Amino acid sequence: MELRHLEHFVAVAEERSFTRAAARVHLGQSALSVSIRALERELGSSLFDRSTHHVALTDAGHALLPEARTVLSAAEAARDAVAAVRGGVRGSVRVGIMHAMSMIDLAGLLTRYHREHPQVRIVPSAAQGGSVELVAQVLDGRLDLAFAALPHDYPPGLTAHHLVSEPMLLACPEDHPFAERERVDLTELDGEPFVDCPTGWGTRLSVDQIFRETGLRRVVAVEVADIPTVVELVRAGFGFAFLSRSLAIGSRGLTLRPVHPQPVFVTSLVTAANRRPSAAARALIALVRTAYPES
Repeated sequence: MELRHLEHFVAVAEERSFTRAAARVHLGQSALSVSIRALERELGSSLFDRSTHHVALTDAGHALLPEARTVLSAAEAARDAVAAVRGGVRGSVRVGIMHAMSMIDLAGLLTRYHREHPQVRIVPSAAQGGSVELVAQVLDGRLDLAFAALPHDYPPGLTAHHLVSEPMLLACPEDHPFAERERVDLTELDGEPFVDCPTGWGTRLSVDQIFRETGLRRVVAVEVADIPTVVELVRAGFGFAFLSRSLAIGSRGLTLRPVHPQPVFVTSLVTAANRRPSAAARALIALVRTAYPES
C-alpha cells in the first residue's frame, strides 16, 4: 500500500466521481482506475460500487476512509516537521468559512498569515450546508479548521474556541409598527412569517433554538442562502428576520429592534480534538486565537 494509492482513494471518495477525482490529483482517468484497483487487490476488498453515473463507497470503503485520511495527515505532519527543521512552515491549510463572517476580519488574518508564512497555501472553503456541514468536514478530516456558529454543544471529537458573539436583532421594514418600539417580546412573533437561511446555517440554528426553548412557533416563509437577499426580502415585506447588527450595516429601509429573550450569534474556531494539526494549521490557529482571545 502506498500513500499515493490512499490519496487517490480519498479523492474518489470525496468527489464521488472518477472523472473529477482524476482532475483533482492530476492523473488520467485510466491511471486513477489502475491505482484504485491496486489498492483493492492489496486490501482484498472492493472499495467502490461503480455504475455508469454513480460511484459510492462500499462498507469496506467507508471503513477505510477515516483511516486513510489519518495516514495522509500523519504523512503531511512528517513533512512539516522536516520543513520546520529546515527553516520554514510549508504545506497547505484547508479553512472552512461561513457565508456571513462580518464579526471576524478574515481578510486581515489571512493577509497577516501569508506575510508570516509565504510558503503555505491557504485553501478557503465555504459550504452550502452552513456551519453544520463545516463542522462535519472538520470532523472527517476534509478541513483542518473552520469558523462555525452552532448555538449548542459541538459534536464529540471537536474542540470549539469561542471567538466573538453578537446579539441578533429583529429586522423589519422601517414602516412596520415594530419599528417604533424600543423592544419586541418574542411571544409577539409566535406564528409570524420569517425570511431565513437554510437549516444548517448558524444564524438559522440560533433563532430556531430560542423559539424551540420558548415553545413558540416560527414560520419560515422564504429560505435563501444569501444574507443580502434576506435583507431585501424583509424590506419587501415577505417576513421578519433575525440579523446581527454587523450583518445589516448599510441596509436602507430596514429597522433593527431588540427582542426579549434574545438569540445570540457566536462564532467559534473549530478544530479536531483527536487529530494533531499540521504545523501550518497550528500557526493559523495560534494567530486566530491571539487576535480573538477565547471568551
